[in-house]
Amino acid sequence: MTWLQAVVLGIVQGLTEYLPISSSAHLVLVPWLLGWRIDEHIAFPFDVLVQWGTLIPVLAHFRRELLEILRGWWEGARNGSPFGTPGGRLGGWVIVATLPAVVAGLLFKKPVEAVFLQPTLTAALLSGTAVLLWWGERFGRRERDLEGLNLGDALAVGLAQALALLPGISRSGATIAAGLGRGLQRSEAARFSFLLSVPALLGAGLVALKDLFEIGLPPQALGPILTGALAAALSGYLAIWGLMRLVHRRSLMPFALYCLLVSLSMLLLAAFRS
Repeated sequence: MTWLQAVVLGIVQGLTEYLPISSSAHLVLVPWLLGWRIDEHIAFPFDVLVQWGTLIPVLAHFRRELLEILRGWWEGARNGSPFGTPGGRLGGWVIVATLPAVVAGLLFKKPVEAVFLQPTLTAALLSGTAVLLWWGERFGRRERDLEGLNLGDALAVGLAQALALLPGISRSGATIAAGLGRGLQRSEAARFSFLLSVPALLGAGLVALKDLFEIGLPPQALGPILTGALAAALSGYLAIWGLMRLVHRRSLMPFALYCLLVSLSMLLLAAFRS
């Protein structure tokens, strides 16, 4: 992996992890489109460390909400009710919404990994993100805030996040669309999606880190990989900041259109190449 490839893929990861356009799809399709052949012994540790790089901006941007959750758990634990405060309850719903992806990841790890080796299928699945965003915008009532979250909301968003294990299905897009479908305001659905990304990215990074220790990290790859992680952190913060500003005033339909156009373009290109 060259330094240029690391920076480009780091920026792609940071932007697409939080914009509802599927980071997994772009990390599969961009190297395929550019004809980059990246050694799998470098590609895997790159994905692991860059994924952790994208965790930094969400921790920074939502530090107040995360501290409120931790404070709520601490105060609630002292009173015998860790979910008795608004922050504690929100943290509880984040945990509940995380469980479906954990179960799905354990059950379907190998089939999902196999899809990452199929750029055409990944491109086709990207159109699924477009459909989810359209559905959320078309049928979502956008009336409720996070104070009114319930078990059904958390499970619906959690199942959407489990679906996003497939490359091409955007994690943020699927969870925001599910939140809209449950009647959440667009900005509240986005906020819950970003809070949900913390255990998702942390857990995925820890699992992958275990595999990374087993295969080892080539010394010559350390510099480009860390540079890519930094690029992902910076671009990820810009993506979060921009999307949170946008969802207060605009719909997500431009992202749905983008996903559909990219999906169709990649499928046509694949047909011409074959």
